[in-house]
Amino acid sequence: MYGKDGKTNMSVQITPENLETQVANKLTVIDFWAPWCGPCKILDPILADLEKTYGDRIKFAKMNVDGNQAIAEKYHVMSVPSLVIFKNGKAAEKVTGVYPKEKLAKYFDKKLQEVDVI
Repeated sequence: MYGKDGKTNMSVQITPENLETQVANKLTVIDFWAPWCGPCKILDPILADLEKTYGDRIKFAKMNVDGNQAIAEKYHVMSVPSLVIFKNGKAAEKVTGVYPKEKLAKYFDKKLQEVDVI
């Protein structure tokens, strides 16, 4: 959810300085977003709900692409919102656009099964 200052309430804000340490988990989802992005505002409460369900197994984080274009380009984020999925510290997949909570939950379940098998 977005506050008056345009920032979100999700726990971890990714910066160029903390990116590497924040993705050093089995599974990390970084939401690449922008304060001017309407679809990002639609996705934000969906991710906040999913974080309540999966937060003990998946690290959720956000990166504002404004001012961080080099990192967005590194992970081939060409539009927002985009979710970049990191498995064991390495970018593995990208999902672009807004999806219903149920569809993202099924996707996250599948990703958790993949990392638990490894």
